[in-house]
Amino acid sequence: MNTFNKRKVLALVSAATMLAASGCSTKSSDSETTTQDGVEVGRGIEGTTITVGALTDLTGVFAALGKDITNAQSLYWRTQNEGDKICGTYTVEEDVKDHGYDTQRGIQLYSSIKNNVLAIEQTIGSPINTGLIPQFEADKMVNIPAAWAESLTESSQIAVVGATYEVEMINALGYLLEEGKINEGDTIGHIYFEGEYGAGGLAGSTYFAEQHGMKVVEQQIQATDADMTAQVTKLKAEGVKAIALTVAPGQTASVAGVAAAQGLNVPIVGNNPVFAPALLDGPSGAALIENLYVASPVAPFDKLPELLESYQAEYPGDPTLGVVFGTAAADVMRQVLDKACENGDLTPEGVTAAKDELGTVETGGLAVPLEFAVGASPSDASYIFRAADVPGGAKSVSDMFVSDDVAGFIAGE
Repeated sequence: MNTFNKRKVLALVSAATMLAASGCSTKSSDSETTTQDGVEVGRGIEGTTITVGALTDLTGVFAALGKDITNAQSLYWRTQNEGDKICGTYTVEEDVKDHGYDTQRGIQLYSSIKNNVLAIEQTIGSPINTGLIPQFEADKMVNIPAAWAESLTESSQIAVVGATYEVEMINALGYLLEEGKINEGDTIGHIYFEGEYGAGGLAGSTYFAEQHGMKVVEQQIQATDADMTAQVTKLKAEGVKAIALTVAPGQTASVAGVAAAQGLNVPIVGNNPVFAPALLDGPSGAALIENLYVASPVAPFDKLPELLESYQAEYPGDPTLGVVFGTAAADVMRQVLDKACENGDLTPEGVTAAKDELGTVETGGLAVPLEFAVGASPSDASYIFRAADVPGGAKSVSDMFVSDDVAGFIAGE
């Protein structure tokens, strides 16, 4: 797979910051190990239990997503532990911490669990993931982010489940162009968070616009901003034919509602974290159903009815696609651990090596196909869905969609 033009690789922290280890104790993080039944083990393994971590958002702007990712992963491992255990021996437990989408808190919480976990199956938030990369590198900590920033692909410790924000946005806009929802030369508005999430989506929309003679009108916001009236008013005045979003679900609802109130009836497209099904029960629900399109690394529930049924049996209610992502991420972690077991090395170094040896990773249709090559988007494809009054609030309109412009972007053209 071709690679992106890379930014400077984040500097590693000094090896002196690596913590001392002892045998198979969960209190260690260096190279001291022991052998159990022919498998080398170390940090994060106690007896026949492997502990994996999660740094999630249960109380911040992505709380709905974080709750469903966490519950889905808990359900996945409960089921896995009852059946085919890792190495036929090890059950998996989770150490879950809520950072509330606060970067500093997320970094502090990592320090509280890093000596006790073998790997991390979920870290929500590009800023938190980026801030932790030096420590992930020093600790040989494989991490699956619930974030899709291009910079994350530059670390050998990171396994991004899906296309990067740039590729997702190119796919979303490419779908609109293919369907005749926008045309060559149009003006597109883009409302985006400050930081890598927003910057990545903006880079995608900017690249796409350059290929098609389009203009992008930028509107940057903070994660805490709630009312999008000023931004939508500006975009309407500029004559936009579509609105691109890399924001949180609350802002998405505000954009759709304000646009409808102002008579700005244009497609709204977003990167995968922009939507939560609970939005459809609010005053913007009808506008979202009419206009919202989302590029996603995972399939909607209409493709996965059995997963929806099993999840709702344990967690009643209307779930987000965090359920699908959480299940896919847990399955990727299981494949990494199985490969490490096959190699006879369940140490942090062994788990890192196993991730790099997986090749193309399939998750049974949960997520797009993945390849974990350093510096490359793990996928060039996205599921495209529309907001709909169905379980999960999403209806698939295109499977594994790849815009004609993605190859050029990945090649740096």
